[in-house]
Amino acid sequence: MPWSKLPTPDGRGDEPDPATLPQLIDAVLAGMGAPKADAIIAIHEGWSTIVGDELAGHAQPLAVEGGCLRVGVDSPAWASHLRWSEREVVARIDRLVGAGVVTSVGTRILRR
Repeated sequence: MPWSKLPTPDGRGDEPDPATLPQLIDAVLAGMGAPKADAIIAIHEGWSTIVGDELAGHAQPLAVEGGCLRVGVDSPAWASHLRWSEREVVARIDRLVGAGVVTSVGTRILRR
């Protein structure tokens, strides 16, 4: 049975179409200060290309909040390495998902 709108109380049937799941997810993410889901997915899937295989083995993207990419690292040395290469990382993300989605990188040491 195909989907169809239910009649409205006034019988006009002019209710808006329901939002799609991707629209709702993007709206929730925007309310949290995060980019669209497509950008987050692209960053996660392209992480080893963005930072290189060696760093990708010691760091993982955690979140994007207000333009800041939060990255978990397994040691202070890798956190320093990521901070030194922040400008290059942001430039690669700009090319991948568009300018301004990520404007800075913050690190956090993850305990194993």
